[in-house]
Amino acid sequence: MSVVEKTLSQKAIDLENEYGAHNYHPLPVVLERGEGVFVWDVEGKKYYDFLSAYSAVNQGHCHPKIINALTEQAQKLTLTSRAFHNDILGKYEEYVSKFFGFDKVLPMNSGAEVVETAIKLCRKYAYEKKGIAENKAEIIVCENNFHGRTTTIISFSNDEDARKNFGPFTDGFIKIEYDNLEALEEVLKSNNNVAGFLVEPIQGEAGVYVPSEGYLTKAKDLCAKYDVLFIADEVQTGIARTGKILAVDHENVKPDILILGKALSGGVYPVSAVLARNETMCVLKPGQHGSTFGGNPLACAVAIASLDVVQDEKLAENAERLGKLFRSEIEKFIPTTDLINGVRGKGLLNAILINDTEESETAWNICLKLRDNGLLAKPTHGNIIRFAPPLVMTEAQIMDCVSIIEKTIREFEK
Repeated sequence: MSVVEKTLSQKAIDLENEYGAHNYHPLPVVLERGEGVFVWDVEGKKYYDFLSAYSAVNQGHCHPKIINALTEQAQKLTLTSRAFHNDILGKYEEYVSKFFGFDKVLPMNSGAEVVETAIKLCRKYAYEKKGIAENKAEIIVCENNFHGRTTTIISFSNDEDARKNFGPFTDGFIKIEYDNLEALEEVLKSNNNVAGFLVEPIQGEAGVYVPSEGYLTKAKDLCAKYDVLFIADEVQTGIARTGKILAVDHENVKPDILILGKALSGGVYPVSAVLARNETMCVLKPGQHGSTFGGNPLACAVAIASLDVVQDEKLAENAERLGKLFRSEIEKFIPTTDLINGVRGKGLLNAILINDTEESETAWNICLKLRDNGLLAKPTHGNIIRFAPPLVMTEAQIMDCVSIIEKTIREFEK
């Protein structure tokens, strides 16, 4: 890389460091453009995007149908707030509710917002429909969860970086081991104040932990038995990422409350949603919850187009097929190297386990080498590298990426 090229990237990085809060640790690459499965940096180097903005760009970068919906709506009306009706909100609400099979949707903007919304909805339902005494409702969550970084959400996080010096924290949450049905039932049968069970169908940020087959089905059955709401956080796993429209669809589980975000807009605009049946959603009355931007016309137009793309281009089916191929190829490679302990995932949400400690920099350094070889990924929990490319990827492209990964590991071993 020449001195001029270094200056282009370094100037952008230096500006962020000087004027931005240091709450992220990005891979040192400065991206300027994206199309489909590819992104380009400011020097013009092309990369495979193997993170998809943490599964927000499932439909690929700058999908023309989504961008057209954005630009057409942006020239007409972008925001009214919910002080007034607009001509597209009802269409979107009908579309998204029917798409996922629920009665009603509550539109918001970000993932953390819809988790907070689901918590409020669950508690209010517990007080007004289930009869739990006010301020006594508790929600069961799983250890090593990631649902966001608001104050309430980090109250039930295991991530000390997210928690340290941010207290005091919010009460009302019971943590149990993930993928442990006995622990779930023990709390349910011994505590009449449980209002809901909030769970990720796959724990993405924790390292792409896939629960045992049947776990979600049995957990939902236990929730039904004890009259507790089953809340599925599909912000990262939803919208075709795991080979089904929703990750819970692998076990034909219907959540009582569904949480969506990220790919609901194809990465084009912040859009998130909480979906539920009438009986649950109708406990909310005017003034009790809302968002100035939630359900704005721009978001509605973008989300409709984004879901159209998922359906029309059969992205769930593509993710299922290519995910199996990816894991199969990596599994064949693992016995030939000491650097990788295993691969796991569903669809195109996968991770490889690096043979080192969480405190090591091995996974980070491998990601730097992957970048040099034209593929962008990021470690999670120190020794795990998450791989989540856009779902518009082709078989030839996934095989090319497998070759890059194998080549990189070989180079790293030298």
